[in-house]
Amino acid sequence: MSTTHPAPAAAPADDAGSTRAPAPADAGRPRPRDRSALRRGLRRRAVRARIRARRLAGSAVSAWRSSLHVRIGAITMVVAGTVVVIVSLVLFSQIRTQLLSVKEQAAVDQAQAGVVYAQTEVVGIAAGDAASVRATLERTVQQLLTRGGSAGTFDVVMVYRTGDTERPPAVSRPGIYPTLPEGLRAGVAGGAQYSQYAMVPNASGQARPTLLVGSPVPVGASSAGQIELYYAFPLDQEEETLSLIRTTVAISGIALTLFVAGIGVLVTRLVVDPVRRAAGTAQRLAEGQLEERMTVRGEDDLARLATSFNAMADSLQRQITQLEGLSQLQQRFTSDVSHELRTPLTTVQMAADVLHESRGDFPPHVARSAELLHEELDRFERLLSDLLEISRYDAGAAVLDWEPTDLGALVGRVVDGMSSLAGRHGCELRVSSPAEPVIAEVDARRVERILRNLVGNAVEHGSGKPIDTTLAANGTAAAVTVRDHGVGLSSAEAQHVFDRFWRADPSRVRTVGGSGLGLSISLEDARLHGGWLQVWGQPGLGAQFRLTLPLTAGADLTSSPLPLRPTIVRRPGVRP
Repeated sequence: MSTTHPAPAAAPADDAGSTRAPAPADAGRPRPRDRSALRRGLRRRAVRARIRARRLAGSAVSAWRSSLHVRIGAITMVVAGTVVVIVSLVLFSQIRTQLLSVKEQAAVDQAQAGVVYAQTEVVGIAAGDAASVRATLERTVQQLLTRGGSAGTFDVVMVYRTGDTERPPAVSRPGIYPTLPEGLRAGVAGGAQYSQYAMVPNASGQARPTLLVGSPVPVGASSAGQIELYYAFPLDQEEETLSLIRTTVAISGIALTLFVAGIGVLVTRLVVDPVRRAAGTAQRLAEGQLEERMTVRGEDDLARLATSFNAMADSLQRQITQLEGLSQLQQRFTSDVSHELRTPLTTVQMAADVLHESRGDFPPHVARSAELLHEELDRFERLLSDLLEISRYDAGAAVLDWEPTDLGALVGRVVDGMSSLAGRHGCELRVSSPAEPVIAEVDARRVERILRNLVGNAVEHGSGKPIDTTLAANGTAAAVTVRDHGVGLSSAEAQHVFDRFWRADPSRVRTVGGSGLGLSISLEDARLHGGWLQVWGQPGLGAQFRLTLPLTAGADLTSSPLPLRPTIVRRPGVRP
């Protein structure tokens, strides 16, 4: 037997009469390259979404940390919302329970009335045939439908049983009897009245919550059968009522929560805004705007706060103005005295030089007087130079002469220059520096003055013990430490060591300088470079000064190549 296959359909022709080839089977699918581009686009969108989410989270966290209004509003909303939800749930539960209880009581009462009526209708039903029994049940169902009650709309089902045989039920609506729960039918078949909530299809076939009440109907002792009466009360009206109550409670709860949160934010604003204005005024006062004052409104506690704040600002302005005037007067006095003393000092020093050069022709006591005069005039000249330098810093006229400088060579020059002084004190000067040159953009004259002050101070207080000078550098900074092992400094003394004219022991005989301005000038020189000058000391263990400078002019310091606190090696049995 031969099988005939149908011929394939011809391809459609275009306008020019040519035949188009059929489209491939995967013409509608994205190609691999298109799928890869699609995945990349999805990944980019996901990344952008994550970035936006992180930004929103960061903004929320920043607002939470910086705004008291946001925190109080959020906390008030959460607390009020929690209380409203709890109260709403309790009220809704009580309303639902009460509503269903009323519905159930009305349904049971109506079912009992229906049982009494049905009993009068079906007396002696066993004497009839099946058709008469069916007609009696249907008639009774229709009569029960006309006997309404306070329970609302309902459906009725009547079932007649003879032994284990169940005849077709009489129903007010087709299809309702099979949906009755087995537990309910078994309980009613046992001779008791039962009520139960269940999902029963309505006339449209949609399952709706329904209250079912079933009860046996007494038919007399002579009857061999049993009649069961079932009522089905749809809960649509109750469900609508509960839905309306639920919506009303939800809207009222949200409105109440927002209202309480708004009140909290408003009250907070009334309290916080004056404090915020006070903080802004205080900040402007700290920036030097001494004429700033708060506006006083009313007579409440915030008004008294503003009044007290303004009184404090007035007092501060007067005191600061007085201090500025005294400071300017002191600076002018220091500068004028220094300049005015320079000319007579020069004249006296010329005369003292002549006497000093001719001291060999004088008697011994006169020659010694000429030497003392020469030394004290040199010391007086250094004091005047320091006063002039301090006046330049106070006037803001000090400037730096930047140039690349080898700090190792500079440290060597300072140590060599202080070797004679160290020899007179019987102490050794030790230097430690890297093999490679340490080049920094500094004012060599000022840095050399700092190191001379530090080394001279160490020699003065080193008690004849070695003085260690260490140079080190990293990628951004260079540091020099000067360490002595003398009497040391207490923590209280270390706080004042850079103060002008301050001495740890005023009674101690000094052989270096003596103006009390050396470390103050050194600190100003270090700050002018953008560097640090710091001190560590401990009684009996000596002291260490550390100078840290940026390698590049104008750069900011973040760390120092050398530690401020030295490593202390104690000998056994020796206490500091």
